[in-house]
Formats: sequence, C-alpha cells, structure tokens
Amino acid sequence: QVQLVESGGGLVQAGGSLRLSCAASGRTFSSYAMGWFRQAPGKERNFVAAINWSGGNTYYAESVKGRFTISRDNAKNTVYLQMNSLKPEDTATYYCAIDERRFGSNWYEYDYWGQGTQVTVSS
Repeated sequence: QVQLVESGGGLVQAGGSLRLSCAASGRTFSSYAMGWFRQAPGKERNFVAAINWSGGNTYYAESVKGRFTISRDNAKNTVYLQMNSLKPEDTATYYCAIDERRFGSNWYEYDYWGQGTQVTVSS
C-alpha cells in the first residue's frame, strides 16, 4: 500500500515562503520520479514541478520557475517543494505524486497521490 502524506501548507502573505514536504511509504521511493501539482477550486489540476529518481534532473512549470525548488531526500523517503516569493495566484491545494514509469508533467501519468495540503497566499 503506497502512502503519500503532504505537510507544510498554510496561510502566508504575498512575497513570503513556505516549504512543503511529502513523506512516502510502501514503495521503493528512490526508484521513482516524483511530482508536485496544484489545484485551485473550480480549476483543473496543474503541474508545478517534477524530480527524477536521483534528484539529478528537475523541471518546473513556467509560472513557478525561479521561485520554487523541488528536491528529495531518498534516505528519508521525502520530497520537498520550497516556495519563495509567493503570489496570491499560487493559492491552491498542493499534491505530491509518484510517477512509476515516466518523468512527466501530465497528472494522468502519475500513479499514486497524496491527500493534498492547502496553501493560501494573501495579498
């Protein structure tokens, strides 16, 4: 049974920072790519960032490039999303996910999902 548990969300003012964590269990975490997605109410789930199995390759949505950093610690079975210079438009529920076969940006390519953590950025 794969389990992903996100944490670190909250309320922050515009320009502030948050660090999200996603702890994984039930899989050989270090074998798989991981991704972060976000979904605002009434909107589709959008790609934010992805990292390959080793952490050596990452890529980002254009909207967060230069502000967000994805990283992982395979010894701790945890992936992180450092979010700086937050904007009100970053407000959403953030989800982490495992991609067992690819290193992609499409939500339907991901196999397992966490329950999400809410990020709210006030103006």
